[in-house]
Amino acid sequence: MKLFLLKYLTPIFLLFLFFSCKDNQNKNSFNEENTVKNTIKYAKGFDIQHFKNYTKLIIKAPYQNSKETFEYILTDSLDKEHLNTIKTPLQSIVVTSTTHIPMLELLGVQDKLIGFPNTNYISSKKTRLLVDKGVIKELGNEESINTELLLDLQPDAVIGFSINSNNKMFTVIEKFGIPVLLNGDWLEETPLGRAEWIKFFGVLFNKESEADSIFKNIEKNYLNAKSIALKAKNVPTIISGGLFKDIWNLPAGNSFEAAFLRDANTNYLWKNSSGKGSLSLNIENVFEKGKNADLWISPSYYKTIEQLKNANSIYAEFKAFQHHNIFTFVNKRGEKGGVLYFELAPARPDLVLKDIIKIAHPDLLKDYEFTFYEKLK
Repeated sequence: MKLFLLKYLTPIFLLFLFFSCKDNQNKNSFNEENTVKNTIKYAKGFDIQHFKNYTKLIIKAPYQNSKETFEYILTDSLDKEHLNTIKTPLQSIVVTSTTHIPMLELLGVQDKLIGFPNTNYISSKKTRLLVDKGVIKELGNEESINTELLLDLQPDAVIGFSINSNNKMFTVIEKFGIPVLLNGDWLEETPLGRAEWIKFFGVLFNKESEADSIFKNIEKNYLNAKSIALKAKNVPTIISGGLFKDIWNLPAGNSFEAAFLRDANTNYLWKNSSGKGSLSLNIENVFEKGKNADLWISPSYYKTIEQLKNANSIYAEFKAFQHHNIFTFVNKRGEKGGVLYFELAPARPDLVLKDIIKIAHPDLLKDYEFTFYEKLK
């Protein structure tokens, strides 16, 4: 009898076990191996991993000096058994930085934006129209969002940014069941790395192919402009920044801003300095090294030559001042005063690079008109 059971029931048991395991495997699909290779090329702050029936979004650098990562499961069906699961495509969203807005517009999903802190900062005419129509609600300011109004809106997700791990406001929002994703595009060290965060938004709206195509076009334009700059016969010396409370802030040698100046084929006088952020120098140091520079860009928030001269008499002693070769981006503003550069430049580094090439080598881009910069008058 025992031999009979072993002989005839064992195959049935094994067959049952096989289908049972297969069924469990289908239910627990979050353990499958990647099925599509990661396509992130320049950005260091996030990854996208594709699986059979879901996508994983990994935020590797949510804030400065971060030692933690955040993983989100993106799927078309909300699985409450798994933490950080977000149903995609998103049908509504709140973002907290103007740098996020151009990426929504490029993907054609700006109509999904239902709330924003301090809407006066928005420069884009397309998105401002949605603000004026009441589609996008005012949520206070980015440091203290009106959480009561936000909870009334019930967005599918909030895209935030943070300078550290201790953000009580976002913690409160998450406690009410609204996912908060920290966007670290501002921490990227290269212009193309920042622009590649369009893929972050692409995966949230099931528009990955569109995001990839848009980014490839921006990358192509950027690299083409860079190659054009190499044809210049002369390489002008250049300085950047200006005084703020007796400190002159200018790009460090390994910053993304210095990368623009390098790729535009200019001789940035602090190109060999260390650091990926800003340098804080006194006026004497800057004047000693930069007084004979051919060009000067981004002289703080001064809108005219007269304002610059009145702010500090030493400015007038710079060669670039005397030859009227100072260029600024602060005069290109939206309807409510938001600076266009701060909003659009991270998403369109190709246009920033062309602007700087036009400044440094005007003959190479004769028909190009400035997007952000203009000569200080």
